[in-house]
Order: sequence, then structure tokens, then C-alpha cells
Amino acid sequence: MSIPLPENAKQDLLARGYSRRHFGRISSLLGMGAALSQFVPAAQAGTTKAPGDAPFVGHPNMVRIGSNECWTGPFPSAIAAGQAMVPHGNRYEPDHLRATLLQNVSLVDNLPLDHILPWPGSSDPLSRSVVSFCSPTRGLVTANPTYETAWRTAEWLKIKLSRVPLSAHNNYATDVRAMLAADPNAGAYYICSPNNPTGTVTPLEDIAWLADNKPAGSVLIIDEAYIHFAGTPSAAALVKQGKDVVVLRTFSKMFAMAGLRLGLTLARPDLHERMMRYDGPNITTMLNIVALACGAESLTQSVAISQRRNEMIAARTLAIKHIEKRGFRVLPHSQANMFLVDWKKPAPQMKEAFAKQNIEIGRHWDIWPTMSRITVGSMSDMQAFCQALDHIMA
Repeated sequence: MSIPLPENAKQDLLARGYSRRHFGRISSLLGMGAALSQFVPAAQAGTTKAPGDAPFVGHPNMVRIGSNECWTGPFPSAIAAGQAMVPHGNRYEPDHLRATLLQNVSLVDNLPLDHILPWPGSSDPLSRSVVSFCSPTRGLVTANPTYETAWRTAEWLKIKLSRVPLSAHNNYATDVRAMLAADPNAGAYYICSPNNPTGTVTPLEDIAWLADNKPAGSVLIIDEAYIHFAGTPSAAALVKQGKDVVVLRTFSKMFAMAGLRLGLTLARPDLHERMMRYDGPNITTMLNIVALACGAESLTQSVAISQRRNEMIAARTLAIKHIEKRGFRVLPHSQANMFLVDWKKPAPQMKEAFAKQNIEIGRHWDIWPTMSRITVGSMSDMQAFCQALDHIMA
């Protein structure tokens, strides 16, 4: 599906160095939204798409620790809030649900209401940010490895892409100074913190440094999909200071709403306006009412968030200790619900071996072809993973 681009958007794209040949790709990209990874399979920069790399949908006996999903459903009070909306599914907006969500975000993140936009997930605003702030003359810079959607968008649009290795001497954080050096004239710098797939955090002071030293006109895209698992300071503070920063959030991880599709962007209104010029505000206003109710309630559950974080840490600790006892290296410093294991052999071989034990583990990245990403599931999930590893190594 594609969308027609307004004339003012076309003129803006031309002024930033895009050609008319880009219009079809951009309209298709925004029309596809979260389906981007399937829409542009030729632009799979940095990953090897092996058979079975997709989630094992439809296999109820599989232990699914490959897609960074949460191991349980939404918080009980959030489920109740969502269920209460199902009988009202005939209405577009039965009870100011969008406004309630925005008010709760405003209270939690201490931001003005006009700095917050809700989305059906965070994939669309991530791809949209690359379109909005990059161009054929101003590239995209990211860490390597990191979440690949921004890579795919850049390659799909033939935008210069610079991938900078994580900083091994700084807890595998994003190396912001190396990012700036890699392309001093980039249109956007993308930082996922905690990073996918390493789970490592880039200190807020490093992000602030890049915000203060980046080239004029560029934007920092800060993906905080996993921040609630880390409990670390948010780049929302930089948004409040008026910096050129767009913060991405999703309810798919800590809040266990991957199938409900809800996300947020936090940014100055003028940056949001630049992101919305291609197709208007409908995508941020016509949202699933169950997701809106569930998400708004989830944000208020500070005690439950802390408890779920502690559950994850306990399960992650158990699994990592067991893996290391078996003689494998786990990349250190993860603060999220994932980590990388170095099998010292091609990662697809181990993925296949675990699948035979009814365990779905995650994929690998080209920079580290012997490492697999493991999602932290429930305690029983991780115990099953450890038992499968024992069987494989027997």
C-alpha cells in the first residue's frame, strides 16, 4: 500500500536532495509502516536471514525467547482497562482515551502535552524519522550492532549509512564521538539505549554531548524501547530542554503489548510537524481503543514495573551464570531483557540445535556472526533454555 504525497511534502523532499524517483519509495514506505522489514527484504543490512529466523508462530510448545517479547501479558489492571473498552469497539473514541494516555505520559515524563504523539507501535515513527531528517545529501549514523529498521530504511531510500562499532572500553555503549567522526554532516544519529541486541546502555551524558556537538540541522533519534527494563535516566530530559532530539517508546516490551501495537514519540512540536508532513495526523489519532486504555493504565503502575524488572533480572542472572559455567562468553553489561552469547561457531547452527529442543532463540548480526541474541523470558523459560543447552552440549 502507498499513500499520495502532498505537494508541499514533495517540494520539501526535492529541496533536501531527494529526486522524484524517491517519491514512490517514500509513499510506499510510510504506507507499509511496521511491515517495513518484510517490504524491503533486499535491504537487510547487517543480518543473515536464515530459515527459521522468523518467530515460531503457531507452535504452542515452543519456548519463545527470540523476539524480545515480554514473557507474560500486560499488567492485570491494564488488562482490565483494555477489556472494558471491548464492548465499545463500535466507537472510534468512546471516552477520551487518547487524551488520557497523553496526560499520563506528560505526568510520568514531565513533558508538555504538545511534545507527545502516540503511534501504532514505534516502527513507523522510526522509519519516518529517517525520511524526515536524512536525505541523499545528509546520511544516517548508527551503532553496530543495533536494531536494523533504521538501516533498512536508509538503504531502501539510498541514503548514506554509517555503522560504528560499539565501545568495548565503555561497557559496549554507543560510541557517540566515533559516530560524529564517521559522518560530521549526517542528518540523523540513531541511538538505541538500552541497545538491541546487546542490552547495553549509552549514558545520558554521552547522548547529551552528541546533542550539543552534532551538526546544525541534524537530529538525534533515541530509541528507548527497553528503558523500563533498565530503569536508567531517559533522554526525555533533553526533549524538555528543547534539544534536537526525538525519543521513541513502545509498549511492546516491559508493558507486554507487542500484539496491541502502541508507541510514542517525544519531541518538540516543530520536529513532530516535520515528521507528519507526508500524510497528516490521522495515523496518530485513529488508534486502537483497547491499546490506548491498556497503555494509559500501564504507565501508572510503578510498583508493577519495578517488580517485573526484578523478575527479569533474576531470570537473566540465572541463565547467564549457567551459560558461563558451560564455557561460553556472554557479552557483559546488559541492562535489558536480552543478551548475546558467543557460541564460538556459526550462530545459525546453535539456533537450529535449540529449535530441535523446542526453544526459539534470536538471530545474529553480521559484525558478530558467532553470537546469538537470547531474550530473557520467565524463570521457567530460562530454566528450559539451560536444560536444552545441557542437552546440546552432552
